Amino acid sequence: QVQLVESGGGLVQAGGSLRLSCTASGFTFSRYPMGWFRQASGKEREFVAAISMNSGRTYYADSVKGRFTISRDNAKNSVNLQMNSLNPEDTAVYYCARNSEAMGLPPYQFNYWGQGTQVTVSS
Repeated sequence: QVQLVESGGGLVQAGGSLRLSCTASGFTFSRYPMGWFRQASGKEREFVAAISMNSGRTYYADSVKGRFTISRDNAKNSVNLQMNSLNPEDTAVYYCARNSEAMGLPPYQFNYWGQGTQVTVSS
């Protein structure tokens, strides 16, 4: 079955950096667009970033553009999120997600989620 396992979360001071990783299994990773979402306490889950199958295209929420970078390593079945210049508004549980369709085109429809990893940014 599809499994997505996130890691790399933690506590960081404002202005700092974190790198999240997601390891996938149970499907042909290289055929699916992948994404990252986040959910802050008391708020709805929101899109953060997405990447196409071959890393040719990336997409970002306006709130993270220029600070976060999504990447993937199809040989390792992993997708990563490098987060720089973090601020307290980035505090949330971050989720890795898989697109519903192999070789899908935007707009993506994510329907598989990991368990999430907590990111806390202190001021």
